[in-house]
Amino acid sequence: MQEKQRIIQELVPGKQITLAHIIANPDEILYKKLGLDPAVEYSKSAIGILTVSPAETAIIAGDIAIKSSGAQLGFVDRFSGTVILTGTYSEVDASLHAVVQYAEETLGFTVCKITKT
Repeated sequence: MQEKQRIIQELVPGKQITLAHIIANPDEILYKKLGLDPAVEYSKSAIGILTVSPAETAIIAGDIAIKSSGAQLGFVDRFSGTVILTGTYSEVDASLHAVVQYAEETLGFTVCKITKT
């Protein structure tokens, strides 16, 4: 009889942005699967995704993101640290850059590079 392994996973939050990504020209189905209204959002051209830790920082990131450009806040989760933005490519790009810069320079976070597909 094979013994079962027990795995314990722990989250040790640091002050970091672990994902900052822009999806250019996403397919309409992606908006639907994310719970976004494709009738409103599909005419836009980009989706931005952020993952931050500690998770409550998502609130600050969402605030900075919508104040720094015309991007719209599609989703913010203060428990997982996820932020989803929609807008034109330039709006989403400007928002992600503003959040990453603020987190690094003002909050002293370790940040990742903004990636794009």
